Amino acid sequence: MTMDDKIRTALIAGGCRGIGREITLRLAKDGFDVMPTCRKRGPEAESLAEEVRRLGRECRILELDVRDRESTKKTLDEVFADDAPDAVIYNAGIAKDNLFVFMDGAQWDDVLETNLQGFFNTVQPLVFGMLAKRGGRIVVISSASGQTGQAGQVNYSASKAGLIGAVKALAREVGRKGILVNAVAPGVIDTEMTQEIPKEMVLPLIPLRRFGSAAEVAGVVSFLCGSDSTYIHGQVIAVNGGLVI
Repeated sequence: MTMDDKIRTALIAGGCRGIGREITLRLAKDGFDVMPTCRKRGPEAESLAEEVRRLGRECRILELDVRDRESTKKTLDEVFADDAPDAVIYNAGIAKDNLFVFMDGAQWDDVLETNLQGFFNTVQPLVFGMLAKRGGRIVVISSASGQTGQAGQVNYSASKAGLIGAVKALAREVGRKGILVNAVAPGVIDTEMTQEIPKEMVLPLIPLRRFGSAAEVAGVVSFLCGSDSTYIHGQVIAVNGGLVI
């Protein structure tokens, strides 16, 4: 069996809904056996697993609360005891928007604990195994808000900017071992999270005059996990229709 024939595995944190769901499906189409995570397994996760299996790939849903460091590490240590995943996608994230002057501690803590602390809790336990196999891809889903800041999103922008910093630093640490680390920064993507955004106010700010699709973000993740991106490392790939240039 050659490396090209080897079945690859991908962990997708936050991989059962929205952008994460599209990433899971795209990687399955690319030939990965996938392990999407969710906080609580439900009908959406079950339908995703069935769709992946129809594509001829294996799908194992992992119930993870990425905020819970001890539980997350225990689960990942058990699942990947014998072999680290070939790709790790960190997509878990929430938004609790408010003007900073009115933001309460819970809104700050919940977003930072999920979006940024969750990255450490999920990715750090897997890095040693990836170093041991001398290869792999880590792709982190940041945001245009982490590149420029956004009023009403001080907590969200801080968490997503923190992910960009983490990606750049981690890339310097592990690149010599063959692990490629990159970030993807979506703009306004048409998902459940953006349903309340007033389009008439936002579209004039986007040169392409439309919201992006989750599939377009998944396509970039696919590229970063594939054979055509082997000299891309420590970068932030924007998928935003020109919102941030």
